[in-house]
This record gives sequence, structure tokens and C-alpha cells, in this order.
Amino acid sequence: MKLATFNVNGINARLTGLIDWLKSSNVDAVALQETKTLDEQFPVEAFEEAGYDAFFTGQKSYNGVALLVRRDSFKSAELTAKAIPNYPDPAKRVIAVTLEESSGKKWTFIGAYFPNGREVGCDKYLYKLDWIAALTRWVRSLIEKKKGLVLAGDFNIAPTDADVWNPESWKGKILVSAPERDAYYGLLNVGLIDLWGRFPHATGTYSWWDYRQQGFEKNQGLRIDHILASATPTSRLSDIFIDTAPRATDRPSDHAPVIAVFDEPREGELF
Repeated sequence: MKLATFNVNGINARLTGLIDWLKSSNVDAVALQETKTLDEQFPVEAFEEAGYDAFFTGQKSYNGVALLVRRDSFKSAELTAKAIPNYPDPAKRVIAVTLEESSGKKWTFIGAYFPNGREVGCDKYLYKLDWIAALTRWVRSLIEKKKGLVLAGDFNIAPTDADVWNPESWKGKILVSAPERDAYYGLLNVGLIDLWGRFPHATGTYSWWDYRQQGFEKNQGLRIDHILASATPTSRLSDIFIDTAPRATDRPSDHAPVIAVFDEPREGELF
């Protein structure tokens, strides 16, 4: 089974390339961020023709998230949330579905677009930290209920200096500040596991590159797109990688998708 996360930076602008990528990557479910479209303008039919059911919540020009679930990969897929529970927020940043595998095992897939924060110390930065704290409380409650959980998305946080192309030039700035990193590790402290850390990866492996100054061509990027999971799904992980091919196409997103590959569950094992 393949699960992925992909900040598409405008779903209607990237639709053709996204459909091509779905066909070539053969992912079973993918969390999308920055769809940047109202719900009535979401391209549902295009994904249905490609074999995917779409769950989404969006707004004009900003934010917006979706989960695409391949129809023949799961016994059922049920929408369970379009926001963090008990956290009023006009920004469309979270969506969750409960997926049931053919074996009958059920688990929750959350797609999230974390706030950027703009600048350390500003109101948007404080909102980012508060938003992550609310997300963490929700994640903790799900884990305490023994629910299998995968959280995927654009976190807008590079967890370590190894995830930054030039750590010294980024020191103390947005996306890498100590409070942001502490908030990221707070998600791990309540029971999630960073799947990326389960395997060795080459130095200079990133998921985002600025459009300006040939960031991708020079590999001047950050690793800010992540897939975290609770313990049982993590035990099934067989690979995780960043697929840079879509970033090299014409009119790409500034992000590349992250793909995690899971083995089939063993007898009696929950996801």
C-alpha cells in the first residue's frame, strides 16, 4: 500500500500533471494541500475518471486540503473531519477519513496544511503554534483510543538542520525556529513516529524548493512535507521517499510528493 502527501499549490492549475502523477505513482491514497479552490470548483469528475474518490474542503485562492482515495484499494472510506475538533478556524487546513482495508482493519488518515507563520514572533507565527497545539491534542485523543493513525501534509517545519540546504542562513528564521521544531516534536511525544527517520537518506534530500533563483536546479531546498504514523502502521513501513519527478515538469508545484510504502498486515494485526 502506498500513501502520499503532495502540496500541489493550486489544484486546478496542476490538474493535468497531478492526474499523470497519480497514474504513474499508483498511490492508494494521497493528502493534498493548497488546493486553493472553492468546493464547488473542485475537479471531482477528473479524479473519479482516474479511479479516485475525493474528500475535500477549500476556499478561494488560499489553503484548501483534500484526500484522494483509490476506489479499488479500500473496502470503504468515510469522511470523519473537515477541521480540528473544538478549534474554530476559518482557514481550511485539515481533512480526515476513516479507511477500511479489505481485511476489515480500519484506521484514520489525516491530511493537514500547517500554517506558514510568516515571521517569527508575529501574530501569524503565534497562530501557527496555537494551531499545532490544537492538532496535537486531537492526535493524542485518537491515539489514546487506540486508533491507527497516519498524519500527512505540508508541516511548514524543517525538523533538523539536515533538512535545510543552508542551515546557517536559515538559523532562527521561520520554518526552522526552535518553538516550531519543539511543536513538531510535540506530535512525536504523544505517540506519532516520523516515518522518514526509519530509513537512511542521502544528504540534501528536500521536498520544497523556491521558484526563485533556480532553487530546484541548485537543490537549495527544505524538507517540510512529512508523513507521521502511530506505532502499528509504522511497523508495516517498507520504504519512504521523495518523488522529485513532478517538480521537474513544466508548471510544477514548488513541492514534491512524499510517498510511504507499507507491507500488508500480518494476521491479527491492526493498522
